[in-house]
Amino acid sequence: MAVQPIIRFPDPRLRVAAEPVTRFDADLRALADDLLDTMRAAPGLGITAPHIGVALRLVVLELEPGRVGVYVNPEIVEASSDTIRQTEGSVSMPGVVEEIERPARVTIRYRDLDGAEHIEPAEGFRAVCHQHEIDQLDGIFWIDRLSRLKRDRVIARYRKLGRG
Repeated sequence: MAVQPIIRFPDPRLRVAAEPVTRFDADLRALADDLLDTMRAAPGLGITAPHIGVALRLVVLELEPGRVGVYVNPEIVEASSDTIRQTEGSVSMPGVVEEIERPARVTIRYRDLDGAEHIEPAEGFRAVCHQHEIDQLDGIFWIDRLSRLKRDRVIARYRKLGRG
């Protein structure tokens, strides 16, 4: 278990779709442990393998202290038509946030570290977090969900912080 370097915006690897996980082994468990350590050190609430340069579909969430969720090959199988607005940011673009509108409820299908399939309904903040991280796995960086004007403003704020 180790903290890994986080890829920073505008690194093009953040725009690459991750590959499905096919091996459920000790290496996958070690990667999940590294993601958890890295996310906590950032700090953040969620992180994907692509955030540390590993193009695999793996997400770690810790929305409540001590309640860690590991999602292998997650996908949204259902999304509500009603929406919610939530402030979002990224461990790959620290220091800036913006409000994004997304479906208020989703159902995701994923596998655990042993390869067992699960279905999880989520609503509100949890639903937003799942969508945010699955977007990242698909090569969609969170600012892509903003209008061009808001996206440009977020990038300008990030650059002003001396990080972009």
